[in-house]
Amino acid sequence: MSSRKTNVPLVTGAIFIATFMSAIEGTIVSTAMPTIVGDLSGVALMNWVFSIFLLTNAMATPIYGKLSDMFGRKRLFLFGLAIFIIGSTLSGTSNSMTELIFWRAVQGIGAGSIMPISFTIIADIYPFEKRAKVMGFNGSAWGIASIVAPLLGGFIVDQMSWHWIFFINIPVGLLAMAGIWIFLKEEPRKSTQTLDVLGSIWLSVALLALMYGFQVLGDTHINWLSLSVSLVVAVLSFCGFIRQEGRVANPIIPLQLFKIRTFVTQNLVAALISGFLMGFEVYLPTWTQGLLGLPASLAGFAITPSSLMWIVGSFIAGKLLLKWSPKNIINFSLTFILVGGLAMALAPQTTPFWCFFVIAAICGTGFGITITTTTVTVQNQVPKEDVGVATSLNTLSRTLGQTLMISVFGIIMNVQMANGVAAHKGTTMAMMNRLINPQTAKTLGNGLLKPLRQVLYSGLHWVFIVALGLVILSYLINQLDRRNKPET
Repeated sequence: MSSRKTNVPLVTGAIFIATFMSAIEGTIVSTAMPTIVGDLSGVALMNWVFSIFLLTNAMATPIYGKLSDMFGRKRLFLFGLAIFIIGSTLSGTSNSMTELIFWRAVQGIGAGSIMPISFTIIADIYPFEKRAKVMGFNGSAWGIASIVAPLLGGFIVDQMSWHWIFFINIPVGLLAMAGIWIFLKEEPRKSTQTLDVLGSIWLSVALLALMYGFQVLGDTHINWLSLSVSLVVAVLSFCGFIRQEGRVANPIIPLQLFKIRTFVTQNLVAALISGFLMGFEVYLPTWTQGLLGLPASLAGFAITPSSLMWIVGSFIAGKLLLKWSPKNIINFSLTFILVGGLAMALAPQTTPFWCFFVIAAICGTGFGITITTTTVTVQNQVPKEDVGVATSLNTLSRTLGQTLMISVFGIIMNVQMANGVAAHKGTTMAMMNRLINPQTAKTLGNGLLKPLRQVLYSGLHWVFIVALGLVILSYLINQLDRRNKPET
């Protein structure tokens, strides 16, 4: 790719638009889901609208990474955006939940290209010393989306119809495609190598089974047979994948990458901290709504400082990468997250709302430094021809970490609430559901609010203790990296 011909600012803008479109998708669909369920009458299938998107996204990510190394970033990015737009359009025309789930799967296949290839293009068109800052700017799309999505989703559902939460992706996606098509100049690539199709199949089946197992694990009533079968299939498929990769000339994921100690440790840290991030983003608003009784519109702002400080953290990472080794940077960044995690784990039930702004700001700084450092480092650890694969593996690590831990956190909350309800006579799980929504919590009465909030606090307390354990484990794993020189 030739940065001399590429219009770098406009390509960066196009990547930002694509990232924002992907980032806003999950939250805006969540906002509209009650209306969608009411219209399509499919409450039993509601979770699959989200799950299938994650499944196909994860399956597609490593394949896009390999293909972008073989055939170039531009055509693969455009292809992925086109698939995303098609999936969005047909999702918006759905007349049943089954139909919506199918087209969400297509949408997820397209979305699998956006994050890894975005980061790979940034690595191609920016020198090392500027890359972290640009990734911080691009990552701010997630913070902006977290604020805009609920407001935009509510407006679209109230003033138009739920179909438009999908249709709105059409002009946005086309704008991103136009920016990449016109302004990204890439040297033509004609790879003489063939794609490892069998390896791709083994990997896709393994990831599908693993991700499905995570979804089953997060159900209120776990189907142990389905969980066991999915895990057995995942293990056997991964074994088949490793065997296949070891004997082909052009593996979809070169196994020698896993011999690079820094590459492995950085991806493991990214996975664990991404798991912590899910506990932070999902359960901190639950605290502010369920325990403090704040409306959803206000409670969601509890995590806003983390999005803003994430950008600051990315700029700090850019400076540190030129001076410190990745191991030292991660030790430094994990200190911020450790402080925030300790504060959440030890916070009393009466903690005032403003304290969560401070916690979020501290955690956000750590997130920005950690995620940016891990991404830039894994890119810099591999040969140029494997940058796409390395970036996609980093993205996949984060996705798997998030998906596994949101399931684990769900189990912890369900068990703690069930035990708490059993210990407090006159309370039920139905009341817990009403408590978390400030509008319905008002109907419970003061006599029930105190014990119910104590039950909820106990569940959140254990979620944050487990999340804190992820930070400590990340720190221990980072000590396995013996590199002492800064990246160059």
